[in-house]
Amino acid sequence: MKSGYIADIGLEVHAELQTQSKMFCGCPVLDSTRAEPNTAVCPVCAGMPGSLPVVNDQAVAFGLRVALALNCEINPVSQFARKNYFYPDLPKGYQISQYEYPLAEHGLLSVRTEAGWLDIRITRVHLEEDTGKLTHVHADDESYSLVDLNRAGIPLLEIVSEPDMHSIEQVLAYTRALRMVLQYLGVNSGDLEKGVIRFEANVSVRPDGSDILGTRVEIKNLNSFRTMTAAVAFELDRQTALLDAGGKVDQETLGWDEAAEVTVSQRSKEEAHDYRYFPEPDLPPLVISAEEIEAARKTLPERPDRKFTRFVSDLGLDAYQAEVLTTDRLVAEFYENTLNTMQKPDAVLAANWVSGELFGIINASGTALDSLPISPSALAGLLDLLQAGKVNNATAKTVLGKMVSSGREGLTIIEEEGLSQVSDREAIAEIVRQVLADHPVEVQAYREGKTALHQWFFGQVMRRMGGQANPGLVQELLKEYL
Repeated sequence: MKSGYIADIGLEVHAELQTQSKMFCGCPVLDSTRAEPNTAVCPVCAGMPGSLPVVNDQAVAFGLRVALALNCEINPVSQFARKNYFYPDLPKGYQISQYEYPLAEHGLLSVRTEAGWLDIRITRVHLEEDTGKLTHVHADDESYSLVDLNRAGIPLLEIVSEPDMHSIEQVLAYTRALRMVLQYLGVNSGDLEKGVIRFEANVSVRPDGSDILGTRVEIKNLNSFRTMTAAVAFELDRQTALLDAGGKVDQETLGWDEAAEVTVSQRSKEEAHDYRYFPEPDLPPLVISAEEIEAARKTLPERPDRKFTRFVSDLGLDAYQAEVLTTDRLVAEFYENTLNTMQKPDAVLAANWVSGELFGIINASGTALDSLPISPSALAGLLDLLQAGKVNNATAKTVLGKMVSSGREGLTIIEEEGLSQVSDREAIAEIVRQVLADHPVEVQAYREGKTALHQWFFGQVMRRMGGQANPGLVQELLKEYL
């Protein structure tokens, strides 16, 4: 975006809720990337006359968890409404959503950016149903669209932010942080490739120094971080160029042309009255008691941004380590359980082994952490042995690999395979003397100033002792004999 302008960006995030059945009927929620089209459809989600919706309690519970995690004010009474518009993937001709009385309002999410923490205000969080999926076909000189209603009626949570983001970096920070919250809460997988989270961006620009927001456009159906950032970046450039040329921005709804990498006009922007909202006559108001709200609040996990801050301030981890360990809730829990099980808890040591050695095994094997045959207590036991000098660092890495491949405990492997660290001073001294006697030329070079050979001698001693010598003692004896 050109200098001289300020960008104002707000996002509407649509997240599918991981329920077993749809929002208003008993049809199963299927994986849209694998299921045969139109195999999870009934009169309710197909919009047949006379069919009646029933609210999915689990979807409401999931929505409540998200709203509380985002510090929202929960409305004790919310109302479903009919949002009327025609589109081929909307069988009823209207979508059951929430409008005047949403589930929750006035929340806040803090996100970490290069410039520090940024508070993004959450305007509202509301429940609704998803639409079907259209596949547009262009083949054999024909063009037509196929509709799959498996997705129609799947529970959606819409999270609407204020236009508090002013750069692409902030947009990415917010969406990634929000995705992490949804994953931590266990309400959404975060798998963008399967379309379980979709973004709509409201974008406007204004002259630097002006407090009046510019005319906004809405970019619909952005289903990845890459397409979202590309679309927003293009639109910021388009709007600033238009204003520079003396033109004006029209309020409209845009789509993103992936092939051409441009935004394209879809329709003039609708206002709320265009949808003719009115209360859904087949559903009573949704009432949530204060007791239900407090019960849900007590089940919330620690939010990832707060866990990050605690890992840095209380445990002494650097920002990179804290970010790596808090990106995934399972990883964060594995790390903390490991740390809390150690006899002498060392936050940095445990972090290095989880994010370094264990992640290395995960990346090499392609196996998820929760599928590895190693528990936090098992890793803690190995780190206890390392701290106690039973094994050195190199041997501990070897033992970890054997633990993961066999499922055995570290101490068992060490005892059965004779991998205990050698700390007998005289035994190590004997090997040091042998190495130096076998390499007189190198010894002379070292004594004439080629001190880098010290590490070479160290490697020779460790190799002769099968990597099991106490490294500190080897270094000490080498200095003494050299």
